[in-house]
Amino acid sequence: MPGCSRCVQALGPGCATGCGRHTGRKGERHSLSERDYIGLINGVHQLVKAPIVLVWDRLNTHVPHAMRDLISARDWLTVFIPPAYAPELSAVEYLWAHVKRSLANLAGIALDRLEALVRNRLKRLQYRADTLDGFLAGTGLSLDLPPPSA
Repeated sequence: MPGCSRCVQALGPGCATGCGRHTGRKGERHSLSERDYIGLINGVHQLVKAPIVLVWDRLNTHVPHAMRDLISARDWLTVFIPPAYAPELSAVEYLWAHVKRSLANLAGIALDRLEALVRNRLKRLQYRADTLDGFLAGTGLSLDLPPPSA
């Protein structure tokens, strides 16, 4: 079965994920199914030949029992599903709070000027690794990889 356009973008035209086509026709599914997702993940795993770690939201196709069974059957796949809304676990929330504080007194500014200022603030943060590390530290999360298990 030929892969859908989403899979072809990720895996190339020879995609062997078994993912069906998504045409968006009335009455047809408009998103990937559990089977489509696992097929895509299997295809990516075949390409990268390495373990895969996913951080998923709570989309209805990500959390059913069937999907949990498919995930648990793959020892090379680790899936994290964070709480429904947990801004304290998102470093991006800290980043945007920092940027918004620097834009607090700019009421009445033209939209294109505001866009330029936001881009400028984000560009400056790019060179401040200590500040970015602080955003991550605020979450209590770490980029350190766990030691390999024996």
